Amino acid sequence: MRSHLDVIVRRGSVPESRHRIQAVVCDAAGRVVDGTERPELVTTWRSAAKPFQLLPLVERGHADRWGFTDEQLAMMAASHVGSPEHIAIVRTILERIGREVSDLACGYHDPIDAESLDLVRAHPRQRTALYNNCSGKHAGMIAMALAEGWPVEGYHLAEHPLQRSIQGVVAELSGVPENELRTGIDGCSVPVFGLPLSGMATAYARLAAARPDGTARERALARIREVMVRHPHLTEGHGRFSSELMVATGGRLTAKVGAEGLECVAWPERGLGVALKCEDGAGRGTEPAAMAMLERLGAIDATALERLERFRRPRLTNVLGLEVGWLDARLRSSSPLA
Repeated sequence: MRSHLDVIVRRGSVPESRHRIQAVVCDAAGRVVDGTERPELVTTWRSAAKPFQLLPLVERGHADRWGFTDEQLAMMAASHVGSPEHIAIVRTILERIGREVSDLACGYHDPIDAESLDLVRAHPRQRTALYNNCSGKHAGMIAMALAEGWPVEGYHLAEHPLQRSIQGVVAELSGVPENELRTGIDGCSVPVFGLPLSGMATAYARLAAARPDGTARERALARIREVMVRHPHLTEGHGRFSSELMVATGGRLTAKVGAEGLECVAWPERGLGVALKCEDGAGRGTEPAAMAMLERLGAIDATALERLERFRRPRLTNVLGLEVGWLDARLRSSSPLA
C-alpha cells in the first residue's frame, strides 16, 4: 500500500494551501522499499546529480593526479551560497589547474550569502561566475576535460565527451538505460537529466552502499560521500537544509538539494537512497516532507529531530516578523510498499 505525502500551509487555524510530495526509497539493487503513489514520476535531477557528475573525475584517478583536497572536492559537489569561503576555494581549484574565471561557462547570479551580496551590489565589477552556485562543479568539469586531453572550449555542451561520459555514469548508477534518459539544459548551462524518482533513489542508495575498500567505482563514490559529510557547509551553506541535516545526524546521512523542490538523501547504515519531489516545485514543501519521510524510516534520532525542528515544522512570519502560521507535513499510511 502506497502513502500520500502532503505539506499543508496553515495561516492561523486556516489551511491556506497544499504541496503534494512524491517520495521513493530504494535499495542499491533498485528495489522500491517505501514511498508515495508515484515512484516512477519523471522529473529533472538538477543539482542533486552533482555527486555523480563529479564521479568520473574521482573514479578515473584525476582528483589524485591534480592533488585536490577534500574541501575542493566538496565544492565540486556543491550548490554553494557564494560566501567568501566558497569563492576562495573555487579560486584555488582554478589556480591548481591553471585556468581563469572566464573559462567558467556557468554565468553569474547574485549570491545567497548576505556578505557577498552586499559586496557585489556595492561593487558591480566584482560580479563573476565564481558566485554561481555551480561554479565548483564547473571548475571540476574543466579539470576533468584537461586531464583527459579534451578541449576546454564547449565543455558544458551535451555533445562534448565530458558530458557524454557523465551521461553514461548517470545511466549506470540510476539503472535507467541511457537511451531512456531525457535531457535538457540546466540553469548553469550543462545538460540536466530527466529520469524517474526511483532512478534517483537507486543512485543515492548506491552512493550509500559504496565501500571504501570496494571496486574503483565504490571507492570513488565513498570518497565523494565522505567529503560531503565532512564538509557539509561547503556543499551548501550554514542554515540550509541539506547541510544542517548532515550536521545534525553526525554524517550518518548524505544529502543534496536540487532546484524546483527536489531533495535526495543517502543512508549508508541501511544502504538506502531517498528521493523527494514537491510537484509544484516549491522548495518550502520539500524540507518538512523530507523530515517526515526520514523520521518514518528511523533515519533521524530524537536529538537530531530536535536540532532540525525548524525544518520539520517551519514557521511562517509576516513582514513585521510576527508568527502567523506554519507548514505541516502529513504522511498518511504507514504501510511499506509491497
